[in-house]
Amino acid sequence: MMQDNCSSSEIQNLLVYRNLLTNKLVGSMQLVLNTNGEERLLYEVYAGLIEEAEKHGLRGNLWQSYIVYLISRDENSFSTTVEKTRGQIGTGLRRAVIHDLMLLRQFLQFDSAVLRDSVLIREFNPTEAQEGQDGDELLELLTLQDTSEHSLERTVDKLIAYYLQHGCGKVAGYAAFRWDEAAGLVGIKDRDRINLDDLVGYEKQKQVLMKNTEAFLANKPANNVLLVGARGTGKSSSVKALVNYYGKEGLRLVEVQRHQFQSLHKIINELRGRSQRFIVFLDDLSFEESETEYKFLKSVIEGSLESRPDNVLLYATSNRRHLIRESWSDRADAEDVHSADSVHEKISLSDRFGITLTYQAPDQKDYLHIVETLARQHAITLPAAELKKQALRWELSHSGRSGRVAQQFVKHIIGSNLS
Repeated sequence: MMQDNCSSSEIQNLLVYRNLLTNKLVGSMQLVLNTNGEERLLYEVYAGLIEEAEKHGLRGNLWQSYIVYLISRDENSFSTTVEKTRGQIGTGLRRAVIHDLMLLRQFLQFDSAVLRDSVLIREFNPTEAQEGQDGDELLELLTLQDTSEHSLERTVDKLIAYYLQHGCGKVAGYAAFRWDEAAGLVGIKDRDRINLDDLVGYEKQKQVLMKNTEAFLANKPANNVLLVGARGTGKSSSVKALVNYYGKEGLRLVEVQRHQFQSLHKIINELRGRSQRFIVFLDDLSFEESETEYKFLKSVIEGSLESRPDNVLLYATSNRRHLIRESWSDRADAEDVHSADSVHEKISLSDRFGITLTYQAPDQKDYLHIVETLARQHAITLPAAELKKQALRWELSHSGRSGRVAQQFVKHIIGSNLS
């Protein structure tokens, strides 16, 4: 094993991963090495590592896991080039990465008895594991003492594969995002975990949605999708379920609110050039006559000089087939010389979605089928006749028949201990 002071000084020679040098914990660890494990500094590192472990779901040897976490998320010339070129990097950049990997392996393998023997550092289990923690193989490769050319080349290839699958920077480690005007893309840690199998009925609609999404993931032509229909029929849930089904294949979901439509071009440019495939999700889409935000959406879908990147699609839901409210007066507006043009302007937005899927409210038979299916899934043993009777009574006292109402009824049965 090398001497601690050597690893502390040589880490300053990083070329590609120099962002690590600005990290507070990395700096504190260098001080620990330079002072041969001074206890005060050491416990500062302990406290910081435990905080980061709970935040990011790190486990095992916290020091090593944390460095691997930083490497896997780092946005630098290597990781961004990998995303933009689909993994094709030049010889010079590859040599620079190998140079850094040699230094980082040394930094991870210093011989500090205090750290090596600490249970806190070696065997930590977080309260909750973070999604996207697929760095175990990276950890194994980065902590190898084998510094042969073959070993280092293999590690570079593994890093390339990691960045291609997970991305780097703020998109790494998350499957769903929201847009914040100040912070940009913000990862959603606790997203809705609904699955496509949880959505009872609407099989044809789900199949069309899945086939279009699979074409998108395969880099084949795919359409923007508009899901329209009655409230509570599963339109939004169908879109949310896609990222849970296809997340491992690189699908990502970005939720954008209506008041953020002016930032759509900025959002899409943020996604441009990344290796993942992004669905920009516009939920509950509709506009009143006086609202003009729809023009930003029309421009993004079709009509802007700047082309939409091939790794971005728009999926929207609405209770209206025609997204912009239209009145009969629009069709006979005496003050509007070209009233027909105004009407076409209002209905043209929905026409720009290549696929429109309709989710109609279920009839009584379909509503009861949803209730019965959900009851089986939750092991409800209430007699069929009693279940039907209560389900119909629940529907009459609520907002009509829908999948949402059926789910609420089943939750009521379970919560009331009536099952």
